[in-house]
Amino acid sequence: MRVYVPLTLSGLAAAHGAGEVGPGPLTAYAVTPGLREWYVSDDIEELEYAALSRAAAASLRMIAQSPDEVRRRVVVAVDVPDGSAVADPDQGLSASSLGEVRIAAALPLAKAAAVHVDAGDAEKDVAAAAAALGAADLGDDDAQFTVDGAEDHELLWFGVQEIPQLIR
Repeated sequence: MRVYVPLTLSGLAAAHGAGEVGPGPLTAYAVTPGLREWYVSDDIEELEYAALSRAAAASLRMIAQSPDEVRRRVVVAVDVPDGSAVADPDQGLSASSLGEVRIAAALPLAKAAAVHVDAGDAEKDVAAAAAALGAADLGDDDAQFTVDGAEDHELLWFGVQEIPQLIR
């Protein structure tokens, strides 16, 4: 099963230094039954993109909580054994937890399939989205429009061997 772990650039640097994403338990995103039902698609690539997007939104929330963090979303894609990523059955179709899974232990960075990171030109929109999250959560349509603006930026794909260039 592929999971998408939301991070920040400083979190990616820490994972690179430790050789693992962790410690556990970790919150990640994956193609869960709830995500399948919400997205209404059988196309695995579309479903995985939806899980990646959920992780990118979680990365944005991490960025919003840290004023000194670089305003670029980061998601690490890792293949884990089936059964090691567990969805909370009590969450069901809760919009805030669609695709969310828990992983008990740290994940070796060497097992990562890819790293997805915003390009530098997304920083302005990601910064605005991070600042608008609170108001968007309270139902402000203009703030939600600003948050959605970050989603207009596609995360770029990088190999694990490229992490040193990303974190400097």
